[in-house]
Amino acid sequence: MAAAPYSPSVAPAPDIEGAEDALSRVQELQARIRGMQATKLESPALPTSAAMAAVLPSGALRQGSAYSVDGSLTLAMALLAGPSASGAWCGVVGVPDFGAEAASRFGIDLERLVLVPDPGEHWLTATAALVDVLTVVVLRPPARASDTDVARLGARLRQRGAALVVLGPWPQAEARLSISSSSWTGLGDGHGHLAAREATVTAIGRLGYDRPRSVRLWLPDGHQQFGTVESPDAAQLRRDGSPLLQAVTA
Repeated sequence: MAAAPYSPSVAPAPDIEGAEDALSRVQELQARIRGMQATKLESPALPTSAAMAAVLPSGALRQGSAYSVDGSLTLAMALLAGPSASGAWCGVVGVPDFGAEAASRFGIDLERLVLVPDPGEHWLTATAALVDVLTVVVLRPPARASDTDVARLGARLRQRGAALVVLGPWPQAEARLSISSSSWTGLGDGHGHLAAREATVTAIGRLGYDRPRSVRLWLPDGHQQFGTVESPDAAQLRRDGSPLLQAVTA
């Protein structure tokens, strides 16, 4: 029987174009992952007052993040004061009782402050619009936002590099701040002036900052500034602080 002629097998030519396309996709995915990690772990810090840096879990107010403040408008103003004093534009949505005079005394620049006192049912739209152009926005939501709306607003914060301070609970907040105790100095037995307020501010963060952090702060001190009670001149501020509010007897 005659042997069949030998025919060497030929390997198919490598699909160089397909390999390059796959490599390009992998590199694109790697870049997206690095971008997401940078947003989470290395988001730029905004100028933050020393008082707020002492209590915030990451030591600063960060771009692309939301923060929840339980009830205290003064605490929200303290978060605004640092960025505003450094030249940032800020906004306040849904807070008709926001005191512009008090804000000015606390170092918030009214020339770069946008107020939307009563946006009604359009509060989320108004907030999203301000996030597009401002650095820090304070919001008091009149209703609970849906998970979808929270996610969309969070994506907008990260895209624009803005920070959101919410008066009340907020899902996906970077930290929740609250005042656990406070006391005023300067008021005697039915007379005198309220000169300074000492408050214990507690922050609970997420993503590795789930242990509560409490700091004793001046909100404000006798010169109407925010600071830590442990500062070297705390005793002097307690003694000669200028009046903030005057007590009126009946």
